[in-house]
Amino acid sequence: MRVDRFLSNLPRFNRKQVRLLLIAGQVRVDQVIVRDPLHEVREFSQVECAGEVLQAGRPARYFMLHKPMGCVSATQDPQHPTVLDLIDEPDRHELHIAGRLDYNTSGLMIITNDGQWSRRLTQPQTKLLKVYYVETEQVILANYADTFREGIYFAFENLTTQPAHLDILGDYSARLSIVEGRYHQVKRMFGHFQNKVLRLHRESMGPLQLDPQLAPGQYRALTAEEIQQI
Repeated sequence: MRVDRFLSNLPRFNRKQVRLLLIAGQVRVDQVIVRDPLHEVREFSQVECAGEVLQAGRPARYFMLHKPMGCVSATQDPQHPTVLDLIDEPDRHELHIAGRLDYNTSGLMIITNDGQWSRRLTQPQTKLLKVYYVETEQVILANYADTFREGIYFAFENLTTQPAHLDILGDYSARLSIVEGRYHQVKRMFGHFQNKVLRLHRESMGPLQLDPQLAPGQYRALTAEEIQQI
């Protein structure tokens, strides 16, 4: 939200007062004097006016988790363990999942409390590449790659998938790169050939790669460099 709008939404200030406060250098956002009315105030920003704290701010948190199979991508579930159950952090109820994985799918999962940042990671417009390792029940044939590149029609959504790249690793294994994240998309793409996916593992989301040091169920905080890449 723009800082002038943030201040104007408070009952104590009108637009003229906000403009004068900014001109006078009475407004600070994250300890820095702000005079530009378009300066962005985020939910994590500390906002002060004339020495009074109007919004205390709170730290943004970003975690990389190696999701194991048999774990639900949800904040709570009455029957199954959730990915948040694996996160031993204070106020974990404030965290949310950026890019869900199916119950029996493993791999990279990002968990954060920064909604604006996570939308950049997951919204379709960004077209961030997601890479999956796949093992199947039947042999993966060469013509799969052509079909995936052309796109597969999903009748339920009445749409054709975006072009995807398939790298065949062996008779029953491949690496699939897609820019979407539709419901059971990878399984449905292989299902187009009546080939059941037996194992599915997400290796990366855009520039974020699953840390090879993380065992299933383990997590770590993202580095400042990783956060800035999104």
